[in-house]
Amino acid sequence: MATVLSVSGSPSATSRTSLLLRHLDERLTAQGHRVVPLDVRAVPAEALLGADFTHPAIVEATELFAAADGVIVGTPVYKAAYSGVLKALLDLLPQYALTGKAVLPLATGGSVAHVLAIDYALRPVLTAMGARHVVQGWFTLDKDITRRPDGSLTVAPAAAEALAHVVDQFSAALGPVPLLAAAS
Repeated sequence: MATVLSVSGSPSATSRTSLLLRHLDERLTAQGHRVVPLDVRAVPAEALLGADFTHPAIVEATELFAAADGVIVGTPVYKAAYSGVLKALLDLLPQYALTGKAVLPLATGGSVAHVLAIDYALRPVLTAMGARHVVQGWFTLDKDITRRPDGSLTVAPAAAEALAHVVDQFSAALGPVPLLAAAS
């Protein structure tokens, strides 16, 4: 069983990005992986903006990255780039925090004009941090993600199919799941 760190880079408490990630976490869990969620917005601003490498929340985040076999990085797109809180966290991690890891970049946004943010803004940073394999990422339009009154999620069928495909590719990049773990 691989351990996956699922990182939401959204600063919003009502984030579609976070909701989408937690939905995808369920798919990975069903495939036999252990998923650990990390919402960057929960990391104290003074630690992120003050570049406090010794702050317990930064130390804990660094340890979560180190312990993960794979990392999903999800972010809303703002001004053709990933979120500032995500950038602040990535800047505080060790230079090669992603060495040996499979990474799945995901983004959400209001317009298809932002679709290239994954490849031109996020992917280069993930690669520079030593990722073993950055799998094909996916951009989901905000309009394709609906929060139900009960807090659950509905994803438009075409987007859901595409997301399932990229998550399955990511799962395959993590390596085989032992039969014993998959059966339990």
